Amino acid sequence: MMEKMIFGRYIPGDSFVHRLDPRSKLIFVFAFIIIVFLANNVVTYALLLAFTLFVVLISRIRLYFLINGLKPVIILMIFTFLLHVLFTREGNVILDLGFIKIYEEGLKQGIFISTRFLVLVFMTSILTLTTSPISITDGIEVLLGPLKKIKMPVHELALMMSISLRFIPTLMDETDKIMKAQMARGSDLSAGSIKDRLKAVVPLLVPLFVSAFKRAEDLATAMEVRGYRGGEGRTRYRQLKWDFGDTISLVALIAMAVLLFFYRS
Repeated sequence: MMEKMIFGRYIPGDSFVHRLDPRSKLIFVFAFIIIVFLANNVVTYALLLAFTLFVVLISRIRLYFLINGLKPVIILMIFTFLLHVLFTREGNVILDLGFIKIYEEGLKQGIFISTRFLVLVFMTSILTLTTSPISITDGIEVLLGPLKKIKMPVHELALMMSISLRFIPTLMDETDKIMKAQMARGSDLSAGSIKDRLKAVVPLLVPLFVSAFKRAEDLATAMEVRGYRGGEGRTRYRQLKWDFGDTISLVALIAMAVLLFFYRS
């Protein structure tokens, strides 16, 4: 499962979404996170889901690959759904098993919250899958550029966010290697009581933290010997360019927001 996770991964491609300016994609995702909360009934959530699937389609990222890489998140989403179904006590009872009662409002809220969670995860994953870490850094730095007037280290913040995003799959791969190495030596992380499993995790975390700190130190040294001194006076090899497609994507998002507002209860 670790090696299949897609958080922070970038898949090169030539789709419409890949060619968009990173600034427009960042604006799109942040605005989408806001307009998601306009949905509050079956029609609006169906529109959100259809819109998200359309974005996945034009990004040319296979839906199976996306779902397979988001299995841990989907498990969390199912857990959230069950919490709402089992503990929300509002509306009519639609299923009575004696010790378990499922209410209409609980089922509805479970489906709505799970759908909201799903579309948010899908949309943010499409951002990282279709945008390289360097492009994300440049986009964040340009968008936060006005904050430089109040002496905020915009370049450094953007760089930290990009490096953190880039290191997620690296740490996942490292975790998978350590787990396989320990399993080859007789360690079993899936057997025994919860207490035994927690104890077995400690030998996994120690080498993982050591490896993470070593990678961070090597990265800092490599940046220093190459003359990195922050964003002051720094130029870019690739210049960002806002095209017609970027405007179209934001217009489509505004149209979706209008539809959600119009059809919401």
